[in-house]
Amino acid sequence: MRFFSILAATLALAFCTAVKADSIVLGGGCFWCMDAAFKLLPGVTHITCGYAGGTLAHPTYEDVCTETTGHAEVVKVDYDPAKVSLDKVLDYFWEAHNPTQVGGQGDDMGPSYRSIILYANPDQKAAAERTRGETQKGLSQPIVTEIVPLQKFWPAEDYHQDYFEKHPDQAYCSLVIRPKVDKLKELLDAKKAN
Repeated sequence: MRFFSILAATLALAFCTAVKADSIVLGGGCFWCMDAAFKLLPGVTHITCGYAGGTLAHPTYEDVCTETTGHAEVVKVDYDPAKVSLDKVLDYFWEAHNPTQVGGQGDDMGPSYRSIILYANPDQKAAAERTRGETQKGLSQPIVTEIVPLQKFWPAEDYHQDYFEKHPDQAYCSLVIRPKVDKLKELLDAKKAN
C-alpha cells in the first residue's frame, strides 16, 4: 500500500512539473487576430481571448465595444518557458502587429484595439521595456504600446475563442486575419531556416 502511495505522489509531482506554464496578457488590435497569430508560435500552449486594462468588472463584448470601459481586447498567452522564453514571446508580439499605430490596428480603431502589454510581475515589466527598447531601434516611428500592470483579466465569451479556426471563410477572417497569419508563417519559417 505504501509503495502505491509513494508512486502516486511521484507521478503527481512529475505531472505538475511537466505542465509548467507561464502566461502574459497582450493586446495588439482585434483579439481574433492575436489569437490566430500566437497559435503559430512554437512553445505557446494555450490562448484565451479576453478583456483587460479597464474599470468595469465582468465586461461583455457589447460593453467593451462602447469604448467607455477602458478595456482592450487582449489575449492571455500561456507558454512553456522550457520551449520559448518570455523575450521570444514579446519579440513575436512586436512583429505580430504595428506597435506604432495610435488608437488601434489597421481599420480596427478605438481604445479597445490599442497596443498594450499588461505585466503580472517585475520580470515581465522589465522584459517588456527591454524588448520595446530593442524593437524601437529598428523603427522610424515611436512605439505607442502601453506597458501597465495587470489588474484583472476577464475571459471573453466562448464564441470569441478560436474564432479564426472556427470561421476561416468569414469575411474578416479571410480579408484581415489570413494575410496576417500567412505573413507570420513566412517570418517563422525564415527564422527556422537561419
